[in-house]
Amino acid sequence: MSISVDLIVFWAVVLARVLVPLTIPRYPLPGVLAALILDAVDQTIFQALSGFTFAGYQGYDKALDIYYLAIAYIATLRNWTNYTAVRLGRFLFYYRLLGVLLFEVFQFRWLLLLFPNVFEYFFIFYEVYRLRWNPRRLTASMLLGVTALIWIVIKLPQEYWIHVARLDVTDMLKLGLGYPLTVSWAEILSAQAGLFILTTAGFVLLAVFIWRRLRRELPPADWQVSFEPDAHLDRPPEERILRTSRRLADRFLDQELFEKTALVSLLVIIFAHILPGIRSTDWELALAITIVIIINTLLSEWLARRGVTWPKVLRHGLVMFAVNLSVFLLISYARYRHFTLATLTNALVFVLLLTLIITLYDRYRPIYLVRFYVAFC
Repeated sequence: MSISVDLIVFWAVVLARVLVPLTIPRYPLPGVLAALILDAVDQTIFQALSGFTFAGYQGYDKALDIYYLAIAYIATLRNWTNYTAVRLGRFLFYYRLLGVLLFEVFQFRWLLLLFPNVFEYFFIFYEVYRLRWNPRRLTASMLLGVTALIWIVIKLPQEYWIHVARLDVTDMLKLGLGYPLTVSWAEILSAQAGLFILTTAGFVLLAVFIWRRLRRELPPADWQVSFEPDAHLDRPPEERILRTSRRLADRFLDQELFEKTALVSLLVIIFAHILPGIRSTDWELALAITIVIIINTLLSEWLARRGVTWPKVLRHGLVMFAVNLSVFLLISYARYRHFTLATLTNALVFVLLLTLIITLYDRYRPIYLVRFYVAFC
């Protein structure tokens, strides 16, 4: 297989992992599950369709993980109607982000055990509950209990298994089935088709059994199943959202700027540490963060005063992408005096992820304020 085809496979996977999370705000549960599945099978796709080893993909993989978690957090601002759940989700998201940053700086794997990714499963729990029941039913004690259960029973063993013990589930399964690690899963599935069909059927039957038992204990449903939150949301009118956006634009120093500063700072530093080929110093990162935050905030507020609605959001995003890319390339050129293919590739991925996240944040935070803070109505 030629290198060109291998690169097509590579960029097809990267593009899918960039675009699929963008469905999370509108279709949270299918979107986050699709992002999870893509994260799990991307290496298998490379092995099955490509003979090329993507040495730097590990860095892209980590960056794309952070990216889709950030999109999921921003989706809570758009969709969640339980204030305690939003605040708890915010804490879990930033707690994990801080842990990833500390790991990338100090390279101590136990930090990922201390800062587990509880937010991801908490998000899935909320969205599964929302399929049939009004999330406003969830009390603070219920949410804290679910969080503790996910943290202790699910995530701590998983984080230890992956990051401390450094064991691979797929490798263990191959060895357990009596195959060497060099054998592809396509070959194993072909040879053991009957076993895998029976195993899958067993899991389906077990899930059906557990669901039927749980249904007896669950309260009556509040609505029909819908994967789209808009079907059940008391969504604020668009004019109130625009009015709130304009009010935010009139104040430069506010809580929104503080959170955006924290979000952008963490993302910039994490992306700079994990994307391959980026060799920025702490001073350069600090300069880049300051410039990105100031320019993006001023630009977003200027667009908000002009009444940016969804038909204009694409234009908003494209302008911000052009500005952020220019800033990144100028700083890179000032440092290295030339551009390489790796520099341009990193610039595109880095700036694209950052711009998408900031654009969605600017769009959805006013919805959160209108829903929970009367003063902004």
